[in-house]
Amino acid sequence: MVLTALRGGVAFLTRLPVGGGEAEWDAFRRTPIAFPLVGYLVGVFAAAPFFLPALLSALPLVPRLPPLPLNAAVAGYLLALYATTGITHADGLADVGDAFSVHGDSERRLAVLKDSETGVGGTLAVVLVVVALALGALGLPTSGWGVFPALRLVVAAEVAAKMAMALLVCVGRSPHEGLGAQLVDSVDGWWVVPVLTLSLPLLLVPGPATAGALAALLVTPVVALGVGWWATRTLGGVSGDVLGTANELTRLVALHAGVVAWTYF
Repeated sequence: MVLTALRGGVAFLTRLPVGGGEAEWDAFRRTPIAFPLVGYLVGVFAAAPFFLPALLSALPLVPRLPPLPLNAAVAGYLLALYATTGITHADGLADVGDAFSVHGDSERRLAVLKDSETGVGGTLAVVLVVVALALGALGLPTSGWGVFPALRLVVAAEVAAKMAMALLVCVGRSPHEGLGAQLVDSVDGWWVVPVLTLSLPLLLVPGPATAGALAALLVTPVVALGVGWWATRTLGGVSGDVLGTANELTRLVALHAGVVAWTYF
């Protein structure tokens, strides 16, 4: 069941060619622990520009490769991240950004949310989040033992992003029929405990940046529940766009929190 759900989660949350049909989708939407498991996978792919030169240098018959310059590693991180996940969640952020920028009641915001055209609010939201994510990644190291903190913090940020979605799926309510409703209406709140438990490997694996991983995980429920509270109050509940927004915002906040905690502790 979990493996089937994981395959469905990879098919739904990434662009990786794993296949997956109705059975995998049904297992995924009923098994929210698949969210953070996919986060581990995406995090490793996204962190590749930081650790890949060191990994290749450790192979026999491969000459020692210098680490990528930090700006190139950050650019590679963004490219690897969105090449792996696609832009579905960023599109949700754009829609919610448009709704957030609208002055008016809930009906007006919902009308803007469902509009297929992206306005200034949505464009600004996506640009700010991507730029801020790049600035956070500039605090990651690329050489020596630094590749391990970079790997841990990038993976922690991605696990946090997927945990945020899972938490909203577990405790939120759907405002209307749609893709989000198929997720939100399929599980109960007790799933929160196993979802949170899956973050423990980030803290138990020995090595540097444990405090950074802890900080990234601690901000997760704050951001997720904040997004969920605003969406419930103004949009009537947690939709697919709201889930995508929670993913993008939590990744951003978790990465910055992790880098700050790693720097100081």
